[in-house]
Formats: sequence, C-alpha cells, structure tokens
Amino acid sequence: MIATQLPIINFLQAPNVQFVIPVYQRNYDWSTDECQKLLQDTIAVSRERTGSHFIGSIVFIHEGAYSTREVKELVIIDGQQRLTTINILYVALYRFAKETKQEHEAERLYNMFLTNQYVKNESSKLKLKQTDTNSLAFKAIMNATESEFDAYSNVVENFNYFKSEITETNFHKILDGLNRLIFVEISLERDKDDPQRIFESLNSTGLDLSQSDLIRNYILMDLPPRQQNKIYDQIWNPIEENAKDLKKQKSLVSEYIRDYLTLKKKKIPKKSRVYEEFKKMYQEKDDAYHQELENIKSFSVHYKMLANPHTVKNDTIRKELNYISRLEINVAFPFLLQVFEDADNGIITDEILIKILKLIQSYTWRRFIVGLPTNALNKVFMTLYAEIDTEDYYESLVLALYKKRGSGKFPNNQDIKTALKDKDLYNIQTKNKNYFFELLENFNNKEYVDTGNSNISIEHIFPQNPNPEWSEQLNNEEFFMFKERYLNTITNLTLSGNNTALSNRPFSAKKSMNKNEGEQGYQFSRLWLNSFLNSIDEWTIENYEKRFELIYNRFLKIWEYPDIELQEDETASEINIFEAESPTSKKLEYFIFEDTKFEETAVSMMYFYVVKALFQKNPKLLIENQDILKITKNEEDFRSPNEIANGYFIEFNIDSKSKFNYLKKLLSLYDLEDELVIKYDDNNVTSYKANRHVVRQKFWKGILGKLENTHLFDNVNPSKDHWLSTGAGTAGVSFTMVISKNYARIELAISSYSKEQNKRYFKKLLSHKTEIEGQFGKELEWEELPDKKMSRIKIGVDQVNVFYEDTWDEMDRFFIENLPKFEKAFKPYISQLK
Repeated sequence: MIATQLPIINFLQAPNVQFVIPVYQRNYDWSTDECQKLLQDTIAVSRERTGSHFIGSIVFIHEGAYSTREVKELVIIDGQQRLTTINILYVALYRFAKETKQEHEAERLYNMFLTNQYVKNESSKLKLKQTDTNSLAFKAIMNATESEFDAYSNVVENFNYFKSEITETNFHKILDGLNRLIFVEISLERDKDDPQRIFESLNSTGLDLSQSDLIRNYILMDLPPRQQNKIYDQIWNPIEENAKDLKKQKSLVSEYIRDYLTLKKKKIPKKSRVYEEFKKMYQEKDDAYHQELENIKSFSVHYKMLANPHTVKNDTIRKELNYISRLEINVAFPFLLQVFEDADNGIITDEILIKILKLIQSYTWRRFIVGLPTNALNKVFMTLYAEIDTEDYYESLVLALYKKRGSGKFPNNQDIKTALKDKDLYNIQTKNKNYFFELLENFNNKEYVDTGNSNISIEHIFPQNPNPEWSEQLNNEEFFMFKERYLNTITNLTLSGNNTALSNRPFSAKKSMNKNEGEQGYQFSRLWLNSFLNSIDEWTIENYEKRFELIYNRFLKIWEYPDIELQEDETASEINIFEAESPTSKKLEYFIFEDTKFEETAVSMMYFYVVKALFQKNPKLLIENQDILKITKNEEDFRSPNEIANGYFIEFNIDSKSKFNYLKKLLSLYDLEDELVIKYDDNNVTSYKANRHVVRQKFWKGILGKLENTHLFDNVNPSKDHWLSTGAGTAGVSFTMVISKNYARIELAISSYSKEQNKRYFKKLLSHKTEIEGQFGKELEWEELPDKKMSRIKIGVDQVNVFYEDTWDEMDRFFIENLPKFEKAFKPYISQLK
C-alpha cells in the first residue's frame, strides 16, 4: 500500500487512465447539499488564498486490476462519491466554457480532465467509468442531452445544480479552487494488499455505509472486474431487486440478510452486526460458499413476497400476507422464508401454506389482545422451524405453538374472553384498529365492506362525552361502568358513516335518526356490527353483555385456537427457566440464552455457559454479590472448582436443582429474567407423538446397517426426520429414502436453488427414461411438478407404516433390493447433467 498527498488535479489529469467505479460500490447518492458544501469550499479556498483545502482520501487498486491495452484502469474502492462529484463539476465547467465561447478553456477541460484524448476504444474514452444508470446519466451531461434523460439520477440533479451556480464572476475562482484541493491517494496492489480489510478500516470512522453495502463489498471486492460483473449480475443484483420495498423504493437487503442468517444460525444478529455475522459464517469462499450465495438469491424471491404482498399471484395467499404485512409481523419472516421455500418445493400445498399464514395471525393477534410482550416473538420464530415435522407439517406447527409457555404462550379462548371484555381497543395503533374492524366486519361477508373508507369511522355507542339524557336513562352503576370501564372496549364500539351526526345523542336517537331522510341511524345500517343494535331499544349493561358474546364468538371463528388434543405429558416444550419444572433426572434438548440457541443436553453445561456469559457482561456485579453465588480466585474454596474467566472459579459439584436456583437469582440480578428458555428432551415423554422421532431414528439406524451393494449412505447418520438424503454427485440432486405412516419410498430429488435448472435437469433425465427404467427393471414415477421449484423421480411400496414394527422387514427388503439398482440406473445420466 502506498499513500501520497497530492493535488486532485494531478490525479485527474493523468494521461490514459480510467477511474473505474466497480459494481459492488453503493450507488452515487450525494445530494445538492453535499455539492453546495464542496462548491463553497472550492470558491473559499480560491478567494482566501489560504494555500490548499483537504478533501479526504481516494483508495484504488492498481497493477492487478483488469485493464485494456490503451488505458490503465484504477478500481476505486473508497472515495467514489467525492471523485464522481468533482467530475460532474468539471463537466459543468466544460459546458459553461463551451456555451460562453471560451473554446480553448472548454477544449482544455474536456481533454485533460474528462476524456482520454487519443484512445481509439470508445469504452475507454471517458476518464470516469461508472455502471448502469449512472454511466448513462454521465454520458447525457457530457453530450448535453440530460433533458432527454427520463430516469431520476443524482448525476443529472447535481449537474443542474452546478450549472445554475457557475457564472462569469466565479468561473475562474472555481477553477483556481479546484487546483488547490488536495487529497490522500492510497494505492493498493491486488495480490499484496487486503482491499476488504483496508476498506473496513476506512469506513469504521463514520462513513454511513449500510450493512448490505459492506456485505456486497465483501462478496465482490476481491474478484477481478469481469468476475465482479458476473457475480453482480447473476447474484447480487437479483438479491437487491427482490429485497426491496417496492412501494417506498427502499432497500431491505440488510433486513433480508439478517432474517436469512437468523433462519440458518437460529440466532438473531444485532442490526449493527449483520455484516460481521455474515463474514464470520462465510469466511471460506469455497464451493459451499458460492452455493450459499445461490441459496440467498433463491430465498430472496420469497422475501420479495413477504415484503411486497401485492406481487403474489394467488389471491388468498396475497390477502393473508397483506394482513401479516399490515400487522408488521416481520419477526416471523425468518420462519416464513423456509415455509415458502417448502411450498415452492412441493413439500406443502398452497392450502397448508394459507392455514399457516392464518395460524400466525391467530397466534400474534391473540397475544396482542391479551397483552403479551412482542419481544418474546423473536425467540419463538427464531427456532420455530426446527420444531416442524415435515410429514405432519401443519399439525407439528400447531403442536409447537400450542406447547409454548410463559411469554411465548398461545392464549386460549378463556384468556381471550377475559381480556377482550375490558381491553381498550380504541386507543391502539391505527394499523391494528383497522385490521381488527376489517376482519370482524367482513367475516363470511360476501359483500365486502371497505372499513378503511374515509366516510366510515369508529363510533362510540355510549359516547365519550354523553349528553345529560344518558344519565337519566341509565342507573348510576351502569353509567359508571360504561364511562369508566367499557367506554373504549370493542363491545361499545361500532362503525358508522354518520359519526358526526350521531355524536353524543342518547341510544334511541342514534338508532332511529333519519334527519332529512339521510338514514343516519343504526337501524338503516347494513353493517354486521350494527345488526344487533338494530334489534334492541336501549343500551344497557345487559345488552352490552349480549353483544359481547356475539363479538366474542365471531372472534373465535376468525382467529381460531388450534383444535388439538394432547396427553398430559405432551405439554412439555420451550419454557422460561422461572416456570420450568424441577430439572432433577431430566436432560435438556436445548436452551436459548439471549436469542442464541445451544444444542446442549446437560444442565451443568448450561449453568457454566450462562454464569460465564454473565461474568463477561458485568464481572463487577457478579463479584460484588457473593451472597448469591460464591466466586473467587482461590480454587481451594471449592470441592470441584471450575474456572469461568480470568482466574475466577465457581463450585461445579452441585445438583441440577441448585444450579437452576442460582441461575434464577443471577438472572434477576442482571434484569435478564426473560432471557433463558429451556426445552427438556422429548425422550422424557412417553407419548406416541413425542416418540416418533425415536422410532424413526431406530429404523434408520437399523436399515443403514443392512444396506448392501451401495455406499450412498455410508457417511450419513440416523435422523429423527422421516427422510434421509445424500448427494448424487451434482449440486442440487440427491438420493433420498422416505418413510411414513403409509409408505416407504426412494427418490431422486432435483432441488437446486434454480427452478429453471431443476426443470432442465428433469427433462434431460426424462429423455433417457427408457434406458433408466430398463436398467432399473421397473417403471418409475416421473414428477416434473411444473408449478414447484423441485422435481423428483420415485419408486415406493404402500401399506407399510414405520410406527408398526411388524412392517419393518418389508420396508427393509424394499430399500435393500431397490436402492442399489436405483443408484446404478441413474448414476451415468446424473454425471452428464453438469
């Protein structure tokens, strides 16, 4: 790396040099505010004759950079905003000189600062080489055709600003000021310096780069320019196009990558550390890394639907996603990314997908009504997919949510009944209010009512400021109850297009009002919410109770509670440590501490990890509270000392129940009561549903030891899932064994990141159908699944059940006999797919 301080004009007027803005750089986004500051500084340094003005640094890669025969290309990795703006200013000066007949000055500016005068290749002519719309915009201002440039561009906007500011009076002052601007030139060699590390160092000093900017640079920066363009066009640009709020035209790439990492790592990165977590996860840029980039691109297609429901073709899915979007249940996006991927691969149907979207609404809306904390949803959705059993997809999801306890609870009907009766549903966020009234009014309504219509508003039946007649019609107790307890509850609220007219009048007037035949009263309304009001003559506590029952029952039909029957011992699931049963004689399946999931079975290891984490968080707090937990640097103070950090020890030889008690006290001390969630091992449970994982593992362990004449699954371990897969030698193609309650099956699954590639692979294999089936000895089922991402070819045996060991011998024979022949039939043709 070579750093040199020099005038900017020396850098810009170097002959046969082209400054290349690479595709990984963020867009040119300086506004006229920054341009105004630059122009003011330039004129000031000339007027004041102070010598020079420092404008920062420009970092570029040389030597190893791709270059044409005619020009040397310098790839700009930092400083492109300043460099581009100064070039725009030079264009404005050149255009001014040309328009004011200063031909010599115009020619000098054009040939020294803007173009390489003698090169023949047109693409090497301009000294500043930009990308996409910026390049087109820059050519437009050079050719005086900016008025014909339709797209919005900061290049054109800033040029127009400079053009409006340049006058005969300041023209030469600006030129002189530019001569006085100095900067630090930092020159890197591609094979010797680490551009990414230098870039990070430069941009840790306050430059406002987004997490997605840093990730894009990490992916593209160390590639040669041609490879950069390829990866940008094929990978990054599609991600940017998909991860965008199309209505606001706002990038959501940082948010998307955060959700993707949450799905993969089962840990939610901090918003400010998404780039660091991405880099940590993908340190080795090997084949697996490039496959992951393809997967990130593939999943971004689903993110586009989540962020922009209006792009979804299926009417019902679009409607349910729109509700989720309106409620801003973005916390569910990591989970839904995988659900939509499964739908795309044909693992679940659209009908199941719709049921899942409705279930998520029921879960989150019921929690809102009851008043449960929204931050608990982070942990729920972070690990929820791990609890999905793909054989019983929806049922396992229902079971997982049903079994949540504590802050993650799925409120039941009685919880809703208690909360709904008294909850203030008038003074809530508009988005929640609109959602509630829209679904409540339109349930099973064939004539949809637009409750968001500006002519329709929320009306208090018992008014906020009742006139004296209300106190005459109600006894003191009822008046007090309506005024102080029920005023803003859903039962005292309705919808009306005549809110102003009804105002604070008594109920009888509100019901029958027909002023100037305007039919303002409830009895003329066609809304469901007013149907009961039309049937009564007075608004009393008794009628309030009747209307509440109608609304409550309608609520239960819209936001359903899962209809599920569990054995008593099936209720153990994720639970806060403060609400957990005694850990004596129990093992953990995992625990979650501060949004990080740990696959750990021993309570002692959880205890050690949490105490160590608390010590790192605030050692002084732990050391000064010896009455809670003894911690010293003297090992001899303990029977079984265990060092947690920096020579500090704690006692480790204590029972699990005591460890729980210590953890509870420490979590309270640190105000982290909600941050430790545990899940006991399902093997403690003796029910069928909990044990199906054990049954499957037992079957897989048995069959893996019996397979003959094939090495496909030699390095595959038994699984709790109903399928077991292994690679077929081509990315995205795998051999799979499937077991269920109804069949056993062997599949060739074609499920790469690309639907087009999957269909192309399928058609290539299908063209050899006769030879493949001839080699196998039987007909196979060929499923292209044209509407899904994946395709598959399969053979199976029916009327077997993995949960009935009497059928295991038949299942074993099927796999032992058919798997080697299935592999042999496909292998030659799979190798030709690459």
